[in-house]
Amino acid sequence: MRQVLLSSCPVMLWIIAAAHLCMLLLAFRRFARTKEPLYLLSALVILGLFYDALILSLGTVLREGSTLETLSRFRFVFHGALIPLLFPICAYALNFNKTWRTVVWVFTGVLIALGVAEGFATALTAQQVAGVVRYTSGEGTPAWAGAVSGVLSYGTVVPLILAGIVVWVRQKRPQLFLAGFLMFLFSALGPATGNFDLIFYISMFGEVCMALFFLLYAGKRAA
Repeated sequence: MRQVLLSSCPVMLWIIAAAHLCMLLLAFRRFARTKEPLYLLSALVILGLFYDALILSLGTVLREGSTLETLSRFRFVFHGALIPLLFPICAYALNFNKTWRTVVWVFTGVLIALGVAEGFATALTAQQVAGVVRYTSGEGTPAWAGAVSGVLSYGTVVPLILAGIVVWVRQKRPQLFLAGFLMFLFSALGPATGNFDLIFYISMFGEVCMALFFLLYAGKRAA
């Protein structure tokens, strides 16, 4: 399995980036037609996933240096700015009233501010695996930035799964649950199989599934 992952990684990164781009354009197009807010929120999350996949793809052709490092810096910034939007997605899916949506948006705004600050504060270090040069969080990263990164990476998926269960029960629509569950599953596969250096790659399949099921759920809402 590991050899397959290593050999497929460089090509699959470009395929994943292309898949995100297609879903991004589709989400914006459907939002323009339906004005369904979940399409817009999904599009913004997918935008971050697309940029992440694109820069990792460029790591297959660019060498370690200032250009790739600068582009990678914004991987962290966009992650911090856009992943918190999973909370408003849950709020709209659960049909929160205006008061509770406002509370969620205020909470999300705080997380976005912390996420952007974390993205700029993270100390980057270059690593190479499977023919990909990628910049990751290094030893000089402040403890608070590491904590914020952990919350954004893992603390957003569990609420998504829980909201998905409620939506599945109330609305008979499993798409939101599948978005969170598959994201969690693929994120756990790397550590579970001992491929710690390939967690970034394996988890990207979960990101594709999450984006796809967001769009499927938004389509059900807009129908």
